[in-house]
Amino acid sequence: MSAGIHVEPNVLGPRRYRNSEKMLQQSDPAWRAAAEAGLISVHVDAESNNRLVVQETGHEFVSMCSSAYLGLNFHPKVIQGAIDSLEEAKATGLMVSNARIRHNLLARLEADLGELFGADILTGVSCSVLSFGILPLLASGHLTGDGPRVMVFDRHSHFSMAYVKPICADESLVLTSPHNDLDYLEDICRKYPRVAYIADGAYSMGGAAALEGLVELQDKYGLFLYLDDAHSLSIVGERGEGFARSRLEMNPLTLIVSTLHKAFGTAGGVAMLGRPEWFGFLQRHAGPVGWSQNMEIPIVGASLASAALHRTPELGELQRTLQSNIDYFDELLPTTFAGNGLPIRVVRVGEADRAVELSKELYRRGYYSSAVFFPIVPKGEAGLRVMIRADISREQIADFVSHVKELTGTP
Repeated sequence: MSAGIHVEPNVLGPRRYRNSEKMLQQSDPAWRAAAEAGLISVHVDAESNNRLVVQETGHEFVSMCSSAYLGLNFHPKVIQGAIDSLEEAKATGLMVSNARIRHNLLARLEADLGELFGADILTGVSCSVLSFGILPLLASGHLTGDGPRVMVFDRHSHFSMAYVKPICADESLVLTSPHNDLDYLEDICRKYPRVAYIADGAYSMGGAAALEGLVELQDKYGLFLYLDDAHSLSIVGERGEGFARSRLEMNPLTLIVSTLHKAFGTAGGVAMLGRPEWFGFLQRHAGPVGWSQNMEIPIVGASLASAALHRTPELGELQRTLQSNIDYFDELLPTTFAGNGLPIRVVRVGEADRAVELSKELYRRGYYSSAVFFPIVPKGEAGLRVMIRADISREQIADFVSHVKELTGTP
């Protein structure tokens, strides 16, 4: 299908917050190049994150783009948790809206995660679905009950939140701030009485929110903080509560969403709520949060098992191993966010075609590191995204880095 289509002028939308025509024209060639290079929809069998096998060819490789930062997606106790829950429930799920009927296992998980992370917890089928349901209600003012809020999206906020901009714009003014620009944000807070800031805690392309400054603005102006901390849950905090939650006290002006589908090792999403009454309100009115597609029993069971593991010394051991691997990678190949303690690194090479070729050659050599290009990153800043994990060996890290240095001409 061609990216360019003819649209009658009187049918064309205003495109204030979304322009599919422009995005596809500028990004689809790179996606097609990646597909032609065999880097898209790779079908594998897997015995670990470090041994994926293409059945048809026998090609084996190590995943350098898995966000299972602690390796819990292959942990025997997590797998057994899924099996045990099926045997206990004798069903895959209830196939009904959670707003109407909730399985006791799910209620148990929400209570368990609430105690673990120190917040009232609402689960969802994914982190994205939680944002789809919650953000419009934050924009309209119904979540907080004090009137519409100006919605300021950080320019680097994840696509799953930025995707909801047009819907939020039907409820309130939507703005986009330069990345981590607290001066811009303070100017908006001075101008408008109610403002919400929508951003990542730990960003998917590296880096983190300027939390200290954001808390100051919250205290000074009543700024609402809506943070997606998907890439730091489990890897940060004594109980794996994540980058944002470990640094913020929950309050009526804070809501943190995250995913269980990365370091936590299972699937589904969680919202850490600043007020307990939001739970029932969001069940009733947050659209997809209350629909009948929800976390099924095996995922709930695996999540209960992972939560139990989070209460053992093993969590700290895995976190320390991950941190050691991050430090080792930074020592071998310093990049923009070296030293920040988070597991995402981007090796920038400039143009999308070069990033695709680099990814293709690394894959041939036994390492899959995803090429990232516009609109994932700004034009001209394409590169490789590297996801560092606790379950990868130092020998594999060193070998991968040696290949990257050779192929990029890095000394």
